Amino acid sequence: MAPSAAEAASAASSSGRLLVLYASQTGNAMDAAERVGREAERGGCPAVDVLSMDSFDPSRLPRERFVVFVVSTTGQGDPPDSMKGFWRHLLRKDLGAQWLEGVHHAVFGLGDSGYQKYNFAAKKLDRRLSHLGAEQVVEIGLGDDQHPSGYEGGLDPWLMSLWKSLNETNPLLLPRVSDINDPNSSTLGDPKVHVIYYSSNEVPQDSILSERNKLINRARSMSPALQFHDDGGPPYMLQMVTNQCLTKEGSDRDVRHFELEDPSSAISYKTGDALEILPSQDPSAVNAFIERCNLNPDCYITIQAKNGDKISKGSIASSLMDRIKLKTFVALTMDIASASPRRYFFEVMSFFATAEHEKEKLQYFASPEGRDDLYRYNQKESRTVLEVLEDFPSVQMPFEWLVQLTPPLKKRAFSISSSPLAHPNQIHLTVSIVSWLTPFKRKRHGLCSTWLAGFNPSKDNLIPCWIRHGSLPPPHPSVPLVLIGPGTGCAPFRAFVEERAAQVAAEPTAPVLFFFGCRNQDNDFLYKDFWLTHAQDEGVLSSKRGGGLFVAFSRDQPQKVYVQHKIKEQSARVWNLLLSGAAIYIAGSSTKMPADVTAALEEVICREHGVKKEDASKWLRDLERAGRFNIETWS
Repeated sequence: MAPSAAEAASAASSSGRLLVLYASQTGNAMDAAERVGREAERGGCPAVDVLSMDSFDPSRLPRERFVVFVVSTTGQGDPPDSMKGFWRHLLRKDLGAQWLEGVHHAVFGLGDSGYQKYNFAAKKLDRRLSHLGAEQVVEIGLGDDQHPSGYEGGLDPWLMSLWKSLNETNPLLLPRVSDINDPNSSTLGDPKVHVIYYSSNEVPQDSILSERNKLINRARSMSPALQFHDDGGPPYMLQMVTNQCLTKEGSDRDVRHFELEDPSSAISYKTGDALEILPSQDPSAVNAFIERCNLNPDCYITIQAKNGDKISKGSIASSLMDRIKLKTFVALTMDIASASPRRYFFEVMSFFATAEHEKEKLQYFASPEGRDDLYRYNQKESRTVLEVLEDFPSVQMPFEWLVQLTPPLKKRAFSISSSPLAHPNQIHLTVSIVSWLTPFKRKRHGLCSTWLAGFNPSKDNLIPCWIRHGSLPPPHPSVPLVLIGPGTGCAPFRAFVEERAAQVAAEPTAPVLFFFGCRNQDNDFLYKDFWLTHAQDEGVLSSKRGGGLFVAFSRDQPQKVYVQHKIKEQSARVWNLLLSGAAIYIAGSSTKMPADVTAALEEVICREHGVKKEDASKWLRDLERAGRFNIETWS
């Protein structure tokens, strides 16, 4: 008797299908997952599917035989949005320990070891899959942004182990496994996007947009690379009214206070929120990119994602109303002059190089052997897409590939440093203007901070902005606060103090302790007058209100003094406030500071409560679960 269609499909699945599921917040996990798919196809896998986790029905997982998960960790250990529904399903109590029996799984995580909950989402997923009966093919892989080669430093060796283990488990899955790392077996498929070009006289005049926010929405909703970043056009086009330097002139640090305003209406935000800004690229760089790539800046385009051989989005007739000028699309969606391209960019370039020495160099860069040299040339030097294309002049990449592979122009997020109670139609930001020297002494500048610093508040300017909920929930006025924010980490706490000062007039408020740190009292004591004013008389930080201001100047004396030292000095006050129900908030650099501050708080609890370090750690974890220990860090 012939097998049923379902049985035949099941047999095909068990012998030769590899499912790759990814959960990505910024697109990195998708890039890594697509690389897994490409290498599996190169190894002869009969069927490979690469899917976002939110497009796969988790109830079907037991039917799969081989599944690779690629998962990023966001914020303070949170899973990406696209993983949340899938994760909720896996946590169902009615799923037994044999639910995934027969499923072979592998997990690769993307994270940043500068954060305390490094690769938290991937680690939890790997454990849960094993608890549900799935068999681990290979140890979990952990990609680290802090690695010299980024997450690929962990991905490369992990993939080699994965293919070896899968081949041993089921040789039919990868019949040409030796081809995976053979550069001679590499072939270039088709790009995943389709570009349709129109001359200006083919475009209906009533469809040409003049409003900047609608233009941004049209461009970014058309970009396939921005599927993880796009949330519509900017709800606010804010005007900069203040651009003030907070650091002393001549200091090696440039920190600015910006005030952005909506002249016509109030802005809806809360303390603890972040402002996302879409920066503008230098027009000369955009023009240079268009000229280098032999593109027509004045033609109009629509871009559609391919699904196999089909165009998945709309018809050509309906897309006439959605077209956009090519130059505008490049300027608003493709980061051509600040982001470094990924390794796959170099691999694709090698197929279009006509000079043999360029082709060989690009193939080497794209190989595992060339990874470290590529890192030194590309990431370490912060090489941009435009610079890479100029370094390999024989390469003429089709625009479809450039659209697919150029890093997307991302919004930048900044903690809001004002309270809506004090400034209902303004948002204040505290921004460090970023610049650095590469190993070859090339001066590099942060795209967004440098762009903002160049604004003249007296001139007309409009900045595309979105409000994003931050990871510091606004506290109730009756909750005592221990705030720790060295450097620009003080930004959200300026908002907290402003808010509490405004609340004092209307209702009773609890005490606030604020710990700030900087290098020198004279050079970079950010908002010095603001803090000192609130620490005097009946101010929010005054001792009369049970508050306190404690500042560590790390370089004003022979021995270094940091915020953690000030916390330990005020051990009794911190502990008494915690006993009265205080919430702890920490903001600032994600390097050593959060761990050092957490260790100082544990020491305070040990000393004042008379407990061991393990108990102090548990005490803080319980505080975190209760929503009273919150950290917001950035790298």
